[in-house]
Amino acid sequence: MSPGDEHDSFGGVGGSGQTRTRLPEGNSGDMYGGARRPVRSSRSLLTVVGVVVLLVAAIALANRGGGDPADAAGPSSDTPGRTAPTEATGVRPVTGKNGRIPTGYAQDEQGAQSAATNFAVALGSVEMFDATRRREIVRAVHAPAVADETVAKFDASYSADLMASAGLNKDGTAPSGMTLVARTIPIGAKVREYTGNSATVEVWCTSLGGLAGAGSTKPVTSTWFTITEKLTWVEGDWRVASLDQHEGPTPVNGDNRASLADEIAGAVEGYGGFTYAR
Repeated sequence: MSPGDEHDSFGGVGGSGQTRTRLPEGNSGDMYGGARRPVRSSRSLLTVVGVVVLLVAAIALANRGGGDPADAAGPSSDTPGRTAPTEATGVRPVTGKNGRIPTGYAQDEQGAQSAATNFAVALGSVEMFDATRRREIVRAVHAPAVADETVAKFDASYSADLMASAGLNKDGTAPSGMTLVARTIPIGAKVREYTGNSATVEVWCTSLGGLAGAGSTKPVTSTWFTITEKLTWVEGDWRVASLDQHEGPTPVNGDNRASLADEIAGAVEGYGGFTYAR
């Protein structure tokens, strides 16, 4: 799938992506099509609860000591080879930004994964429905050699027909009383190819898209997809040379009660996103 493809849902890159309902297979009535699992005994349930309580207590003890950065820094340099249980692993998160896009990734596989993950978030954000911000985002994450043509493809994707089918105004804003929801949440990433100056990274994502508000005919739904990004090392950082997207892997829906529209709108407005680095 390319940025020029158009669909009614918001999931994925370029306002594209599809939501399909998958019915369970098999005749046993189990959602996975296999034999039903035995009901967990109260003893095993108490064991699980006990483990959770112990983990919470351990985390609380590890973090005790107030807001002094020294308390969270782990062991001092005079104790080499030791690592605090809650100490972060890997390289330090990126600190630079190109506009609102994190920059300054390491030139290695880990840095490529971090870059691809943050690019997926930016390209699946609500800001992509604003023409000015969309062009800034696309140019910030793509290699200069492909930036102009990619901007044109994304502009064509976010067409007047797409806005209308999504229930939006012509300028990509939500109607009065509605909240536009478009957020991509990466689940994980893996490197398929790496050469030092180029990398192919897959990012498995879920996304939220729709209009939250009383009487909305485009309720917020979730989609699952995988974005494949071909990255190139240019101007001292990773940039996208090309990308593609396909549906899934998609898990079976749980039994959670769907929240009211104002709850969804409040959550999206109240909970910020993340900068991903590993």
